[in-house]
Amino acid sequence: MLDLAQLLRVPHVDSGLNFDISPDGQKLVFSWNKTGRWELYEMQLNDENASPLPLPVSQKLGGKFSPLHSPDGTMLAYALDLDGSESYHIVVHDLQTHVCTDLTPQIAYAHQPNLSWSPDGKMLAVLSDQKGQFALYLLAADGSSRRLLKNVFHPCWDAKWSPDSQWIAIEAESIASDRSIYVMPVNRSRKGVRVNTTQLKINDQLLNAQNPAWSPDSKFLAFSGENGEWHDIGLFNVETQEITWVNESIGDDTQPAWSRSGESIGWIHSEGARTSFQFKDGSDVINERKVGDGVHYFPQFIDDSVVILYEDPRHSCDLWKINLKDGSMRQLTNSLPEELRNAEFIQPDEVWYAGKDGTQIPALLYRPKNADRDSPAVINIHGGPNWLYQFLWQPMMSHFASRGWTVLAPNYRGSTGYGKKWQNASRYDMGGVDTDDCAAGVNYLIENGLADKNKIAVTGRSHGGYLTMTCMTRYPELWAVGSAGVPFLNWIKSHYDSREDLQHWNIENMGDPEDNKELWIARSPYFFLDKVNAPVQMICGGNDPRCPASDSIDARDKLIELGKEVELLIYEDEGHSFLNIENVIDADEKCVEFLAKVLENK
Repeated sequence: MLDLAQLLRVPHVDSGLNFDISPDGQKLVFSWNKTGRWELYEMQLNDENASPLPLPVSQKLGGKFSPLHSPDGTMLAYALDLDGSESYHIVVHDLQTHVCTDLTPQIAYAHQPNLSWSPDGKMLAVLSDQKGQFALYLLAADGSSRRLLKNVFHPCWDAKWSPDSQWIAIEAESIASDRSIYVMPVNRSRKGVRVNTTQLKINDQLLNAQNPAWSPDSKFLAFSGENGEWHDIGLFNVETQEITWVNESIGDDTQPAWSRSGESIGWIHSEGARTSFQFKDGSDVINERKVGDGVHYFPQFIDDSVVILYEDPRHSCDLWKINLKDGSMRQLTNSLPEELRNAEFIQPDEVWYAGKDGTQIPALLYRPKNADRDSPAVINIHGGPNWLYQFLWQPMMSHFASRGWTVLAPNYRGSTGYGKKWQNASRYDMGGVDTDDCAAGVNYLIENGLADKNKIAVTGRSHGGYLTMTCMTRYPELWAVGSAGVPFLNWIKSHYDSREDLQHWNIENMGDPEDNKELWIARSPYFFLDKVNAPVQMICGGNDPRCPASDSIDARDKLIELGKEVELLIYEDEGHSFLNIENVIDADEKCVEFLAKVLENK
């Protein structure tokens, strides 16, 4: 059996936010939890005489993410999370003097972790909710001043400054789960003519677009945009304001990147559980490279190669360099310890099963060699909900499978990766059709002889924790036990306890809390806890800005009052994503213990 603590201690390079290559192409900086803490590391890319091992850049307290070199390569800006609350500080580290300066000390508001240097290195474009909404600010690199530059009155996620210093592209939330890109002039007038902010549109219709990336000559903005059912890579011509498409494909294309010459453009291509890196030179055909049948992230060109993040069920996330001419590759970081390199990991299969209404639901299936009708099983539900389970490094699911438990991980309606209609299928129906899709997985397991109907657990994290609780209240007869990680249970209370950007998402996807109060209550498992008839565990972070622990405290108290078996674990110094590896291990081990106490004793 694979040891869970050992798997969880395996480090991985951060895949949620970007890494960076220095302007001269010689150094790579990235966030890595090699020591159990999220630190920044630097390594040489092309110097054969340099140390092959990444070296830590900064030992400042807190989790450090999203590093970005200044244009002259002398400074490094990054986002700092001190307590897991995602109220990121913006820090500048001088690579010559090694002096770190927190540009936002003692803040009472949050920043997004995405930032961009001005081409002259004097300013940073940052996204702050200083006035209650994430908007674009200019922050002096020495911390001496800051000013609001643009508020689009929708929560902003990303900002990219053009190389010629004339434009800033802003990515913001739009309708439902859509995003929108605004191209904003830094100087309002040119040659005496006023220049206005442009929002990307096609045929006068707002375009669902994300991941802005400027060409080196600033003439084009590449982006990932909705082109029919799928996301393709588009180009916005700044001068003509026309949009053309680089490609049109089945599957989603995201995270565009330019070569340093501007002659090539690449992106991540996803089809279901697998991804690859695709690229083209000018009008040439599309080429493809990949490390393996797993998941790739954040490509960056260098010379005739691409540096990219990659992970799969047997390997945690690491950085790789792929030669685009011959396909040869070199692993730059190696997170997996020697003793696990020959370990036996169950490789999941991508399967489809019938939902409650007959719709085919995609899922990953971890099937132990000896799984049969007497085996325990787990329905493991992903968060988001705009996310999906792919062929990822998943210590918990690998451990479950090594115990002999079958694991089904549904990509229920509301998930990304299977087209726009699928992603929007749960809008105004959160806790409804998505719950049905997850619960229908039980029938699939039983009908295929993969589980004992009395030994099936449900678990998940974030929106998956929420759906764990809706499964236990709407389909109480299906479950032997359940564990909800960082869940919310009361739409109304959680909404008013959340940040403005989270409230915006709630309203876009569930309607106004007053106008749709009946729906909000009907989809809140807190009001139906009397239906629970199996032991339930809830695990929370005390500083969670997304799913406040107060929701689970109220639910615990109500379950006790109802005479239900319940366990609540609160990690006071953690947020939505736990930063301390010891807390990660403790929480996941206690989750497994709670489930095993029931599943392995029936």
